[in-house]
Amino acid sequence: MRLPPKSLRPLLLAALLLCARALAPLPAFAQAQQAAAPATAPKPGTPVPAGSPLQAGPVHAQFAIYYAPRPKADPMATLRSRLAKLGDAPKLLASLPKPSEVSAPVLFANWNTTTVQQTYRAPEMEMLQRFGHGITREQAEALQGSSQALIIDFAHPSKLALPAMRKALELTLQVARDTNGFVWDEETRELFAPDEWQKRRVDSWAGGIPDIASQIVIHAYQADNKLARAITLGMGKFGLPDVVVSQFSWSINGPMGTLVNGFAQAMVEGAQIARPGQFDLDLRTLKQGGLRDPKDKEAKGTTPARLSLVAGTWESGDPRNRLYEIGFDRYPGPDRSAQQVALLKSTFGAADDSVSRVKHNEEILAASKLARAQLPALRDAFAKGLAPGEYILVKAPFVTRSGGNEWMWVEVTGWKSDAIDGMLKNEPVEVADLHAGQMVKVSQAKVFDYMRRYADGREEGNETGKVIQRGVAGKR
Repeated sequence: MRLPPKSLRPLLLAALLLCARALAPLPAFAQAQQAAAPATAPKPGTPVPAGSPLQAGPVHAQFAIYYAPRPKADPMATLRSRLAKLGDAPKLLASLPKPSEVSAPVLFANWNTTTVQQTYRAPEMEMLQRFGHGITREQAEALQGSSQALIIDFAHPSKLALPAMRKALELTLQVARDTNGFVWDEETRELFAPDEWQKRRVDSWAGGIPDIASQIVIHAYQADNKLARAITLGMGKFGLPDVVVSQFSWSINGPMGTLVNGFAQAMVEGAQIARPGQFDLDLRTLKQGGLRDPKDKEAKGTTPARLSLVAGTWESGDPRNRLYEIGFDRYPGPDRSAQQVALLKSTFGAADDSVSRVKHNEEILAASKLARAQLPALRDAFAKGLAPGEYILVKAPFVTRSGGNEWMWVEVTGWKSDAIDGMLKNEPVEVADLHAGQMVKVSQAKVFDYMRRYADGREEGNETGKVIQRGVAGKR
């Protein structure tokens, strides 16, 4: 009999913390955003080149300051005044330059008072609930009628990506404060009150290096195959590729988010790709960010993660930027899921599953009956669609070599009538030809227990596990 696998339990809490920080589920309206893929994107699956991931051409970023209803000072006059006081300030131009003309930091500002509602509307209420920071409901409602915005485009050579971007962030903050506006980041699709912009975008730098998790977001959503895909938004502001990881289960979104943030942080700190398509990520060597917190065992890591890197496959809603997709084929395993498990165990030191040999006494059978009574409602909830980040595990029997049963957890990816499809979450001990991460089929009629994990961290079920845990605690 298995409790929720030890390789998962310490990571589940980390997943909640990371989701709150960066791994934001992507709403359906954002998934459906239509935009063309970059015309110069390399063929998906091509190993990324060795050397610096920093782009060769100039870096571009666009911020906007919205007003609801009116600015308290002239935004353009305020911008000019702030530029005059800023050392090594970017030059204010009358129009956006061609990329070939960007040899020093420049900016272009558009004070739009006529077409904001038609061409540059403030985010809708649904988006502000997810990606608005420090904004009250009253302010969000007022922003729906905003008809004035100062749109600022920054451009600078990629070799100046970090210092120029910091000045851009500080300048935007100063103008927003002076004029009483709200700051929009076009790349990450987030809106900030000035205090939150300062906290997340400005104060999170140390030694000239940003904590990248405070500068980007990671959107995660369920793909067509019921597994998750995650992608960063915002790396382009630093002249770097955005990062993709795909085909993973929701129950490991915590360590996957740490992996993505860690690779992004390494790139912004100047990491070089030593060999085409390969990078060894050692979280312990990072100079900046929450990933250096020694209290966070998962983020600290135990050994370098051996990443494969290929050009990512662009999907609708992705940033118009280069995409580096993380692969797992430098680890052993018969398929991608097994290789993912191998990387996470190696990198974060997750313990192997333990097996408890438990007799199905009356107390455990009663707990199982209580859990099984919830299965029809769970099946209906799954059919209606779970929230991004939510998942269901079921405990099911698998026949051992000796003819008995090994009870293991399966993360549900499909559920119709009695048939449940899912991913095996335990490493079998006595069942041949199965491995953790393998897709399996089980019967609802044979399910012994369930566990439902909500996106906000709440958990239901695991009734038999509670009985087993009480028994283990009583023997200590």
